[in-house]
Amino acid sequence: WLTLEALDSALLARGVPRVFTSHNVLRRGAGRLREEGARRVAAAVDAVVVHTRAGAAAMTDRYGADPAKVHVIPHGAFDYLARQPHEAPLPPELAAVEGPVILSFGVLRPYKSVDVLIEASEGIEGAELWIVGRPWMDVEPLRAAAARAGDPVRFVDRFVAERELPAYFRRADVVALPYREIDQSGVLYTALAFGKAIVASSIGGFAEVADDHGALVPVPPADPAALRGALSALVSDPGARAAQEARPATAAAGPYSWDEAARLTLTLYEEVAKR
Repeated sequence: WLTLEALDSALLARGVPRVFTSHNVLRRGAGRLREEGARRVAAAVDAVVVHTRAGAAAMTDRYGADPAKVHVIPHGAFDYLARQPHEAPLPPELAAVEGPVILSFGVLRPYKSVDVLIEASEGIEGAELWIVGRPWMDVEPLRAAAARAGDPVRFVDRFVAERELPAYFRRADVVALPYREIDQSGVLYTALAFGKAIVASSIGGFAEVADDHGALVPVPPADPAALRGALSALVSDPGARAAQEARPATAAAGPYSWDEAARLTLTLYEEVAKR
């Protein structure tokens, strides 16, 4: 992890193969200095690992990386979260909920389009929307939008520890990720690990998960009507939801498994070491 890439690129060890993994390409290079730093790192190393084809395109098109250096190795699903020895239960007020639950999880940021999700959730009969995660934005407009919608929306606007996390994902009927922009997402890899039905914007790495494995239901970004339709179809039809849940579980055990990530990583290291 390079904190000051413009400087760190000049301090990397010489005379040994160097591989750099860019975990979130789209959020790199915000500002001229950072963008130049990202370009320098891409030029200085022998190989760059990204987790999506969208990330690979950004590395070459935006940061000038040699396409021959860029390698796509998918991130692994966070399966360890689903087998913790001491899971915490849901808070009592949430455990008492009986109807379907749509889960929005993770740090609250504007690009995650929680405002669109609140609008989309209006009118999904019998379902509750849970917005869970620490705010890194003003949450009051979201609360106001939820109040106007009139449908049940619950906020758990705090940091949720790993031992608490499984209870939220096990209880969720659908996980919603209606992001405006994205390369890849830890929440997605968590939902895959728990085998949940997922509705997500058809952008970046999300679109690849849908196109390659059918492991999520894609919708256009910033389209509340399309999002409402996809969520409602899964919430109201247990059979369709069960069929969709099988696909994330298969993907988590295969292309998004850590065994596969390790195999691809070792192959890359061996190739780079031979040059």
